[in-house]
Amino acid sequence: MSGKNNNANADEKSDTLRVGKKPTPEASVKIDRILAACEEPVELDALILLATSTEGLVNDEVRREAWPILLRYDCKTTVESTLSRAWRSLPPHKDEDQVRLDVDRSFVYYPKNENDRQLDRRKAELSAVITEVLRSYSMLSYFQGFHDIVQVFLLVLGVDGAAIATTHLSLQRIRDFMLPSLSASIAQLQLLPAILQAVDNELCKHLSQTQPFFALAATLTLYAHEIQEYGDIARLFDFLLAHGAVMSLYFFAVIVLSRRDELLEIPASEPEMLHSVLSKLPKPLDLETLISKTTSIFEQFPPERLPRRAWNKVSPYSVLKTTREITHQPSLSESMKLFEKQVTQLRKEQNRERYMKQIQQYRRPARNVGIAVLIGVFSFWLRRTGWDGYPAVWLRRLWQTTRLHGMNFRV
Repeated sequence: MSGKNNNANADEKSDTLRVGKKPTPEASVKIDRILAACEEPVELDALILLATSTEGLVNDEVRREAWPILLRYDCKTTVESTLSRAWRSLPPHKDEDQVRLDVDRSFVYYPKNENDRQLDRRKAELSAVITEVLRSYSMLSYFQGFHDIVQVFLLVLGVDGAAIATTHLSLQRIRDFMLPSLSASIAQLQLLPAILQAVDNELCKHLSQTQPFFALAATLTLYAHEIQEYGDIARLFDFLLAHGAVMSLYFFAVIVLSRRDELLEIPASEPEMLHSVLSKLPKPLDLETLISKTTSIFEQFPPERLPRRAWNKVSPYSVLKTTREITHQPSLSESMKLFEKQVTQLRKEQNRERYMKQIQQYRRPARNVGIAVLIGVFSFWLRRTGWDGYPAVWLRRLWQTTRLHGMNFRV
């Protein structure tokens, strides 16, 4: 199914979402270049540059051609094989109740000027797309805000196009967010201080008492939960889909850097205030300037060169690393294997943390009991051998020996 006849729903958008204006001569030239890059053989490098440059992919008609390519799938052949057409007969997904709650809160900011009946239809379509993906790939875990991402895909690509694109996005680009817990998502945020330190060490130190959790809502939803203008979020998706998953973190770092003066005026001793400010994106966002600075900083300080060995600490199975080379991404089947490896790694980490907590809990009493038993046995031996006149010397040697050999008598 080609982008031009992808789905009737994509062509039935209200005028507020369609680009009905005749493009300027400059925009027309760019559109021709984008569409030419989408033709076989695809010029992916050229398409990435065009999606990144000012105004991105220009309009939704062009996006319907380009987004599938940026997500590295062929919309002409994928529609029949990616998803089950009989998804309604599949067992319900464990998160469908939360999906219903979130869908009821969707389409708040856009599209505009649509009546309740039209919005109800869109909500039904959104619910269908999300449910289809979750039932078809039941190991994925839904997270609040996922619907914000999918509604953008729905408005641009239509129902069928959105379902396919959401599948590829979920497994290949935001897989870390769809694991059984958010620990991998939170781990991603640890790159933020490293990026800030590389670019502006003074600002990084000023924010050092503030954990980077302030970026979670924005990065988790690819900014779809935060940006209220449809044209802006579609433009930002052009950029984010054209690059690896790590670019979203660089983009947030640039937003922080753009607020440098404002943040330095807030005392570092007030991390709660800093968190409150940083958790809300400034309005309006100068997207083109932010995107330009993001690409510049990314080129100057790529992930491999970040301080704190931050990149080395990222899991090899994380989307941050598996999408590092955007032109060579894992297939859906490979992504599913990576998902399983991430789940296994996550369980090991959880078990290790649980074990360490138990060790911490019992370390002191166990050590005291172990030493008491040892001293008692040793004292008995001293009495039996006639050396009971020198317990202090022997106990001191015993203590030195245990320290020398690293013996701690922990259970």
